[in-house]
Amino acid sequence: MKPAHAPERTPDRLRERPTWLLGRAAARASGLLASGFGEHGQGLRGYHYRLLASLEQWGPVSQADLGRDTGIDRSDVTAAVRVLEDLGLVDREVDPANQRRKVVSITPDGIARLAQLDAVLDGIQESLLEPLTPDERAQLVGLLKRLG
Repeated sequence: MKPAHAPERTPDRLRERPTWLLGRAAARASGLLASGFGEHGQGLRGYHYRLLASLEQWGPVSQADLGRDTGIDRSDVTAAVRVLEDLGLVDREVDPANQRRKVVSITPDGIARLAQLDAVLDGIQESLLEPLTPDERAQLVGLLKRLG
């Protein structure tokens, strides 16, 4: 086990590889998100934010489509929507056109919580991008869009 003060040792073969660097940046971003949402998200996580943002932007949708639209596994969507519903942030109703399908919609409390989470996420973005100038930030976002 290395001492806490020791510099991280990265093999030379990895040091300049984009896959390695992107992975490290993603790990840092994930850590910041977990910390920020853990501290200010009142038990919500990034995937809850993604669901609320999708519902706020595109309106009510079936639970299955919500999972597909957000890239969240069906069983995880069910559990996450249940949490959001218990908090009064979304409503789930049976689709009158298909009794087996549930339609999810965001509530006014959900919209208000989403705005609060936007502020948390803004702070996380600022922490992540702090080492970069505004021009570098814009360039990074543009490059990431091209790679994604």
